[in-house]
Amino acid sequence: TPYGRAVDVLPDNLHGPGKGKQKHLGKAIIAGGIAGGIEICITFPTEYVKTQLQLQARGTPKYNGIIHCAQMTVKEYGFFGLYKGLSPLFWMSIPKVAVRFGGFEMFRNLVVGNTGKDLTDGQQLLCGLGAGVTEAIFAVTPMETIKVKFIHDQTLRTPRYKGFVHGVSTIIKEEGIAGTYKGLFPTILKQGTNQMIRFYVYKKVGEWLKGDQQRDLKPPWETMFAGAVAGGASVLGNTPIDVVKTRMQGLEAKNYKGPIDCCVQIFKNEGPMAFYKGTGARLMRVCADVAIVFTLYEYTMAGLNYVWKT
Repeated sequence: TPYGRAVDVLPDNLHGPGKGKQKHLGKAIIAGGIAGGIEICITFPTEYVKTQLQLQARGTPKYNGIIHCAQMTVKEYGFFGLYKGLSPLFWMSIPKVAVRFGGFEMFRNLVVGNTGKDLTDGQQLLCGLGAGVTEAIFAVTPMETIKVKFIHDQTLRTPRYKGFVHGVSTIIKEEGIAGTYKGLFPTILKQGTNQMIRFYVYKKVGEWLKGDQQRDLKPPWETMFAGAVAGGASVLGNTPIDVVKTRMQGLEAKNYKGPIDCCVQIFKNEGPMAFYKGTGARLMRVCADVAIVFTLYEYTMAGLNYVWKT
């Protein structure tokens, strides 16, 4: 098979993120885009539930938890109600993950070039941070703002947005391009810390699983496991940032003067545990997300190396 034969030519072309010789930036971008598009179709229902739980205020909660939210959504809108708001996230997940892996490999190539050296732990953390900041600025912030507004709009009795194009054009018409960049600072914090933790933990868990074995392409169960652990670590590290970001990008963002005011109001009105709303849903979604994305990325790169010699 292409993947099986690719193992024979991988030493100069494919190692996990942060490993081996200089990578072709175009391949990293393509592999990341493919991984992002497939992954979001699999995991979006958990993202929908997480966002719903984070948007509801403590005074009048509509849902009692993850399962209740999913049950009520299916009962009211049918199974595909869990996919409301998917279209903007699907079309923007492709460039988001492409920018993430492209950014990581760009920073990695700048650090180690074509020397064949692995990144040190510190370099791995910095390259992950750079990848997260890059995707936050060029893809995630506008994508997340539109996603949150779409999901929030679909919970209204009479939704305003008739579709992806109509929704995006309405948001831009009413709020300008700047309206899609609400919550930029918390998004940079979230994505920067996310990718810093994920790329580092993924590498370390992969090294632990590999041990002394001499092989280049990890088996799928290893990439899935390492990715899930990396995703879980990032959730535990920055869920409060994610909650603030979601509030700042929702339809009620006008109630907050900025990220600090949002933090103060949440703490004052809802208590400290409000910063961990949706943690269970986010944990399920992110662990699956990162496991799937890293696995798809590694194997897509293997396929690209087999058909595209560089």
